[in-house]
Amino acid sequence: MKSISKNLTYGVLILMTIALLGSLFSDSLQEKKKVTLSELVQKINSDEVSKIVVRENNLEVTLNDKSILLSRKESESGLSETLKNYSVDTEKLKKVSIEIQEQSGFLFWIGAVLPFLLPILVIGFFIWWSARQLRQGSMQAFTFGQSRARLIMPNSKRERTTFKDVAGAKEAKEELKEIVDFLKSPKKFFDIGARIPRGVLLMGAPGTGKTLLAKAVAGEAGVPFYQMSGSEFVEMFVGVGASRVRDLFKLAKKSAPSIVFIDEIDAVGRHRGTGIGGGHDEREQTLNQILVEMDGFETNESVIVMAATNRPDVLDPALLRPGRFDRRVTIDLPDINDREEILKIHAKNKPLAKDVRFRMIAERTPGFAGADLANLVNEAAILAARKNQKIVNELDLIQSIEKVMLGPERKSHILSVKEKEISAYHEAGHALVAATLPNADPVHKISIVSRGRAAGYTLKIPAEDRHLFSRSNFLDELAVSLGGYVAEKVVFNEITTGAGDDLKKASDIARSLVMRYGMSEKLGPAVFGGEEEMVFLGKEFGHERNYSEQIAELIDSEVRKTIDGAYKRAREIITSRRNKLEKIAKHLIEKETIEKDEFAAMMAAA
Repeated sequence: MKSISKNLTYGVLILMTIALLGSLFSDSLQEKKKVTLSELVQKINSDEVSKIVVRENNLEVTLNDKSILLSRKESESGLSETLKNYSVDTEKLKKVSIEIQEQSGFLFWIGAVLPFLLPILVIGFFIWWSARQLRQGSMQAFTFGQSRARLIMPNSKRERTTFKDVAGAKEAKEELKEIVDFLKSPKKFFDIGARIPRGVLLMGAPGTGKTLLAKAVAGEAGVPFYQMSGSEFVEMFVGVGASRVRDLFKLAKKSAPSIVFIDEIDAVGRHRGTGIGGGHDEREQTLNQILVEMDGFETNESVIVMAATNRPDVLDPALLRPGRFDRRVTIDLPDINDREEILKIHAKNKPLAKDVRFRMIAERTPGFAGADLANLVNEAAILAARKNQKIVNELDLIQSIEKVMLGPERKSHILSVKEKEISAYHEAGHALVAATLPNADPVHKISIVSRGRAAGYTLKIPAEDRHLFSRSNFLDELAVSLGGYVAEKVVFNEITTGAGDDLKKASDIARSLVMRYGMSEKLGPAVFGGEEEMVFLGKEFGHERNYSEQIAELIDSEVRKTIDGAYKRAREIITSRRNKLEKIAKHLIEKETIEKDEFAAMMAAA
């Protein structure tokens, strides 16, 4: 449809151009009036003619007022003889300048043929252009099933990536160095009868650098890198995905040793046999073809399939069996040392102040993936540019942390005096309970300046990276979550909607304690409930109920008991340290923000 409308537009424009030129040409002809020989002789006799140009039998007469007339002489005689036959005054004729111009044969034929030939040429060009577009469209139908993989050649300096460009992920890189060694020198493996893994599955949270690591493997090994996303295999036409898989593996085998990388493989690699989409579901056909191609690898073909996913739990078991994706590499979120190195890599091409402490920024960003850290450095550069700075300083990086975590400041979102007071006491309640409980994360900043959807926030950052959480940690964080709710109730004897997200977080923590982690005294070490996921919906569709009604009542009772206990602890802290709550809240109302050191001094004061 696009090509047809485009051709139609071109045709209309061409026809309008022809019409415009024709009208201009006709207008130019209409400006020159034709006269007879008798009229011309009269004008010569009355001294109105200054010049006559003779072009064969055509006469171009220029009058004294610079106007031009056209006429024709007799073809059998010359101009002077013709004019004498019409009784021209010889003395008057001598005053007229007569110029004879000979017209070339080429110009004659151009002038005669062009008015007829030009429209034919334009229409012929339009027909040729339309046929060419239709031919290209028909050829695309034959190439629809070809692979659309993006190819990165090993000699591409701009796109080539190596392990030096990937900070952190030390264990993953050590695991992948074996693949690099095989691609560089496969003969030593074949000679001893070893079989290198045919498929490598990279698993990790979004933004941890799975695609970057796959590119680094190809860059280190110096082999072609074919990259496609799982969603690019599946189209509206049946069989296209399987055809593209065949074409992709055909290309990879021709240029072996090489790497085939399928990003987000869960788009086509989910569990089969769900009944949704029918037995000839295009996604399942594509998956079947991938399985067949990976099984069809010969032992001497140096082609390795790499894939990335953040949902390994939904992949079909046939993909994960030995002989296919039998090597799985888990990429964790970076620790503090990795975060520091990642920040340095992303800050290489940016002018930074000399006093920037990447270690301090890394300490403030636990849980950040590599993509988050890249975004943080970019936001800091944008912030510095908006301030018309020439370098990025440490404060820009610190402010960007909050922007990445919570969103931009909403300066237009102005709270009323009463709302500002409620928000101040709410955040003071969170901060006070967090500072009092030993297992809660330390407070780094308190603010009642709106960011994202929050009217205010209390920023708590753990002192060190943690991978295991105790029951005490959960109970203290549960009390902190309820600190704002309790503060509103104690101070104003009223509840607002500002505690909605806190209550949801508290409920999720309490239910996880009871149902997932076995931290309930009455229910003991058991997990209750399982997730049953529908393949095409992408999120939880339902829960498998593997417990009785009596256990369900006990679960609700334990959840209620856990939340009530946290509420009681938070209320005791806020009522017993009411003077501290008032001090923090009043300072927030006045200054709107309290930083870590200032808050620590307020808590240490008597």
